[in-house]
Amino acid sequence: MRLYALCDQYLLDSRSILLEDYIRIAKAQNAEIIQYRNKNADIAFIKQQLIKIIKIYDGFLILNDAYELIDFCDGVHVGQEDLRLIDKDTLKAVKILREVVKKDKILGISTHNKEEVLQANEMDLNYIGLGAYRNTNTKDNVTTILGDTLDEIASLSKHYVAAIGGVKKSDKFSHVTYHVIGSGLFS
Repeated sequence: MRLYALCDQYLLDSRSILLEDYIRIAKAQNAEIIQYRNKNADIAFIKQQLIKIIKIYDGFLILNDAYELIDFCDGVHVGQEDLRLIDKDTLKAVKILREVVKKDKILGISTHNKEEVLQANEMDLNYIGLGAYRNTNTKDNVTTILGDTLDEIASLSKHYVAAIGGVKKSDKFSHVTYHVIGSGLFS
């Protein structure tokens, strides 16, 4: 299992966990990637958090959504809804994003079903997040639970696949590169 740690600021704040403590836990569990997600803060605060992470973490740092801060991280991850804010056509949205997120940076998107995975195969991406595997307490609006079909759908991707949504370290997949673990880092 390869670990992709999801560092959600809302989760940290709700559990009174310092960002630095989360990063130490992720490092101790050999996280290869940390994604910083903050849906509520302004760009200045997110930038400060990225700088803190860079000082104590030498793995890959991915930022959720705020692609305008690409110079402060190794890549960006964008969800389907956020892609549609860039352009209603998600293929075009990824092309626009790739103009900002250059080839030397990582670009990933969320996918939730076979159709989105097949569409992602036509996109210039480094990886996809696929899920939700099961219910999760880090997202309120999970509508699709893939369960055991996740691995079968992952086999259709030409990109690396990160299993998302309620994933545990003990889960076993054949076609998944990374387990994305959020609050599960603490259990």
